[in-house]
Amino acid sequence: MINKGLMSGNTPEWATPQWLFDIPDGVYRFTLDPCSTHENAKCRRYYTREEGGLSQSWTGENVFMNPPCGKEIAGWVRKCFKESVSGGGRKVVLLPARTDTRWFHDYVYGRAEIYFIKGRLKFVDGKGSALFPSMIAVWGGSNDEYERAAALTKGIRHERDDEEKKGQRTPVHDSGWMGTEMDAGEAPH
Repeated sequence: MINKGLMSGNTPEWATPQWLFDIPDGVYRFTLDPCSTHENAKCRRYYTREEGGLSQSWTGENVFMNPPCGKEIAGWVRKCFKESVSGGGRKVVLLPARTDTRWFHDYVYGRAEIYFIKGRLKFVDGKGSALFPSMIAVWGGSNDEYERAAALTKGIRHERDDEEKKGQRTPVHDSGWMGTEMDAGEAPH
């Protein structure tokens, strides 16, 4: 059965599977979830829609977020990029892999570490798999953190800047968050 809300925008909020949060949390030790509900917050410190996470400071915070899908996603992605440049800390975001969007080209591509998730995620409150591919974007991580994240993971398509090549893109290679044989909706074994 297809969950029409995953594509139609009936609801912009889809809870992140706990295992998908736990893996990068083991590297980045998140301190803030700026766009959550009381029921699906992943960090001790969090903001709900009513508290307006976009208008709050994230200075120095290690952020994990799964922003609401739809038109408002661009504002969340822009905020992550700007906060990573001016406020420090790491910003790790679960996003739809929409490489054809302006927000992807303005704030993600060439500016963040990108991990493309193989398969389709099964969100906590969704019925069935998402109808869109997903990716993880990381702003502000160190090379050591990127390597530790890659060592914890296997099977995500990963693309990163190669500083030695002065901004030229390196080929996409496997190294990511999920095993090649597992469903994206299942926790790693």
